[in-house]
Amino acid sequence: MTTGLDGIIAAETVLSHVDGAAGELILRGLPVERAAQTLDFEGITALLWQGFHPLGGRPDALRDAIGRARVAVAAHLPTLLPAAAGLSDVEALRLMLSSLPDGAAADDAVRVVAAVPVFIAARVRHAQGLEPIAPDPTAGHAADFLRMMTGRVADPALARALDTYLVTVSDHGLNASTFAARIVASTRAGMVSSVVAGLCALKGPLHGGAPGPVLDMLDAIGSADAAPAWIAGELAAGRRLMGFGHRIYRVRDPRAEVLKVAVRPLRSPRIELAEQVERAALSALAAHRPDRPLETNVEFYTALLLDAVGLHRDLFTPIFAMGRVAGWSAHVMEQEATGRLMRPASRYVGPMAA
Repeated sequence: MTTGLDGIIAAETVLSHVDGAAGELILRGLPVERAAQTLDFEGITALLWQGFHPLGGRPDALRDAIGRARVAVAAHLPTLLPAAAGLSDVEALRLMLSSLPDGAAADDAVRVVAAVPVFIAARVRHAQGLEPIAPDPTAGHAADFLRMMTGRVADPALARALDTYLVTVSDHGLNASTFAARIVASTRAGMVSSVVAGLCALKGPLHGGAPGPVLDMLDAIGSADAAPAWIAGELAAGRRLMGFGHRIYRVRDPRAEVLKVAVRPLRSPRIELAEQVERAALSALAAHRPDRPLETNVEFYTALLLDAVGLHRDLFTPIFAMGRVAGWSAHVMEQEATGRLMRPASRYVGPMAA
């Protein structure tokens, strides 16, 4: 029996290829490094949707459509924001996305992608006692999100860094949230229901809830001089070092290197400490587990980048969803095209009838 479905092929996809042994991630034929350098969020979404959606392969047209859809979904905020009061940020996003109807697949794909940043930004402002800021349909997705959050036109460097992050996490094989989305899509439940299922899976601390604790770790360490002793204590206690090791990658996660490069131009007091902690951690892990390579993963520099962009750690999972919804929606359309209900088997190990 294969625990956790490791190595089981459950779907064929043209969307992304993950090679854990080689440390390689390919997004529709582009290495993630090149995709992050050459595409913005609308560009990667158009690439992932190619062949599945009328606007696939047409980034300019898709940018216009997503911009108009951001304005349209913002009209629902007066009703949705009071209903989300008292929920966590990711739970509020789940509730608000669930309010969208499952309708025509092409329209739903644009709508659900557009809704995520509108709902996140409005929810944050509402929790602070501030009015939501109307979307600008002419702005880029990342830049408009930052403007809706802060009320100021986004610094181009911060918008570009956020765009790099969104592209980098847009798709990653048949991970837990994508698998959840594809299972629901296979029942023909619809785009919105499938994406909400993906978000529910992403919420878990073993998946999308992981980057925030990286900052908790850096706060606990405090200084580079304290790193070796702190790390040794955690390893001796059998605790995991956040931001290191990955279920798939046995070498360095390629997304970590992309985000490390993207965060360097940004101003953050944590960056120098993080690089020193990374060196100390990798050295300690190599000595502690010489039989199992444990390298830096995407969570480590995700935390640094999103923090430097000015986002609170409580928002890291919703922001992850803002990028991954490009992949979820593409997988939903790809799954619907197969017309096949996903129905894996299980092996019964309980008592038989007497």
